[in-house]
Amino acid sequence: MEILEYFYIFTHVILIMSLGWYLITNLQWYNYKLERVVLKHHKWQWHITYFAAPIVLFHLLPDLYFSIYFYIIYMTSFVLWNKRLDKPLVLTSRVKRFLAILLFITFALHLLCILSESCHATAIFVPIILTLAITYLMEKMFFISFKHKGKERLETIPQLRTIAITASYGKTSIKNYLYHVLKRKYKVYKTPRSVNTIAGIVLDVNKDLPLDTQIYIAEAGARQEGDIEEITMYLEPQYCILGSVGEQHIEYFKTIENIIHTKMEILKSPKMERGFVHESVPLKKEYEKITRFPDNLNVTMSNLDGIWFDILIDGEQQHFHAPVLGSFNAINLTAVILVAYELGMSLDEIKLALKDLPQVEHRLQKIEAGGKIIIDDSFNGNLEGMLEAVNICSKYEGRKVIVTPGLVESTSQANILLAKEINEKFDLVIITGDLNSHLLSSNIEEEKVFTLKDKSKLQETLAAVTKEGDLILFANDAPNFI
Repeated sequence: MEILEYFYIFTHVILIMSLGWYLITNLQWYNYKLERVVLKHHKWQWHITYFAAPIVLFHLLPDLYFSIYFYIIYMTSFVLWNKRLDKPLVLTSRVKRFLAILLFITFALHLLCILSESCHATAIFVPIILTLAITYLMEKMFFISFKHKGKERLETIPQLRTIAITASYGKTSIKNYLYHVLKRKYKVYKTPRSVNTIAGIVLDVNKDLPLDTQIYIAEAGARQEGDIEEITMYLEPQYCILGSVGEQHIEYFKTIENIIHTKMEILKSPKMERGFVHESVPLKKEYEKITRFPDNLNVTMSNLDGIWFDILIDGEQQHFHAPVLGSFNAINLTAVILVAYELGMSLDEIKLALKDLPQVEHRLQKIEAGGKIIIDDSFNGNLEGMLEAVNICSKYEGRKVIVTPGLVESTSQANILLAKEINEKFDLVIITGDLNSHLLSSNIEEEKVFTLKDKSKLQETLAAVTKEGDLILFANDAPNFI
């Protein structure tokens, strides 16, 4: 073989590995669901530029011309694309296995192709398809084994009580608040960050759950029917919290009825002693084991210093205060109070714990810096919560700035309603990304709108357009692949 032919083979290998890198990056974003990468991706133009186009040109162009395109145009843009991602590929063990198997199969096929030119047309697809199939089977086997091992570990922890939490929104806040209250009396462990899938929970149980834990708090998320049930049957929680249910992730479930049905799967726990169900969830009848909340909740005050609210417990009105923002958090805290009380904490112990309740990061988190008040609500992506953030900030007497991509995985009507409230309450609106930019800007006064397509320029933009004394609300956030 001539040197140039070896160069073309090397180019072919780099092409396949680049396509594999792009594919596994997208799979990691979408929880390794190939159908979501194909059908639910928000940036379809990326699929064309970084996956489809090089494959088409590889078959259309002579080897020399393709190599020029590949190294000068494709690789340059692909490297820059990777560098600009705010959620780049994490080289987990699963990702390393995928890339290693892809590389091995690619080399093996090229050794065969040296003897035969007939595989040239299919050589791009064959390594990727084979790698997807092999790694799918491998990960399935690994997961079944790991899941069984985690189940055994749960059963070895004596007198462990498990609390599972699900909701369309608010589940992470409930988890963090409940952990803060219960840890004053018990040895408590909670799932980290926003881990709420069966894979994440199995990993957490196997690697991080301490063996002396008395109470384990886990949140359960879903993208399709059966997700919550799988987590519930794995954990078999004694206490189940079903919080507010709404249109979050409506694009996956299609109807609100499907969302409700999926969330209610948490009540199937065979070991459930008590369920706490938000009043937005329709139950066909009242159940002895289920407590509805919030019962007779009265929010007496909500401002930038916290919330004050009353609830009825054992027939008596109880007064509570917490230094967290948002009247909707009174609903979340009602669930926390009821669960802690059920688990044996006194009302005085609960009230004392609430007094120094920490803010949840990126959820109506108040920060003062550089003479500006920053309200970081970037992890809040539901309409009710975002409207509450807008309302709280409207009470500020100075200039108000909001940074938002709008609502993700929601309806146009919800975004229009949000835009109109923002237009009424804020002086400057910085819209990030393309997803809802047209919808939001068409419902907000033109002179108020600043559209920022490149989030990497947000810091310098804020430095230029804001000043001391401003309030800046970060309302929701979306990675740039959305």
